[in-house]
Amino acid sequence: METKALKMEIKWAIIFSVVGLIWMVLENVTGLHGKYIDYHMYLTNLFAVPAIYIMLRALQEKKRIDYQGNMTYMQGLLSGLIFSIFIAILSPITQYITSYIIAPEYFENAIKRSVELGYFGTTEEAEAQFNFKNYVISGAIGALLMGIITSAIAMIFIRTQKNANSR
Repeated sequence: METKALKMEIKWAIIFSVVGLIWMVLENVTGLHGKYIDYHMYLTNLFAVPAIYIMLRALQEKKRIDYQGNMTYMQGLLSGLIFSIFIAILSPITQYITSYIIAPEYFENAIKRSVELGYFGTTEEAEAQFNFKNYVISGAIGALLMGIITSAIAMIFIRTQKNANSR
């Protein structure tokens, strides 16, 4: 795949990352990183809705523009994989912005509350879970895996269907 062909995946990875940062701002403003942190682990998963929407839009645009409306399952899966790789590459930057600019209190609050609720027996155990390094690694791996899974499912519907009458 040439650089020109990658421009669309890069564009959509940047869009995805910006939307992710906006989501983090909304979580922080609504108190999910502080006062309402007990609900964070449930409500943060709602980001799947805009994430899937962005993936679908990216794949549809790829089909329409780069493949002139005719995209095979494998072409779309490859595009989704590349898109997911770029998101994974950008994820340490978005995690840095989230952890040190948007919600610098999040890890401290999550550590304290998870010990209070008994999710972890000690502060040290909670610190091993809630830290920048762990979130960078899990964020990149999660972006890659979820992107591949979403692409694999989405391409069942987005791919160009073979018409038996067009032989």
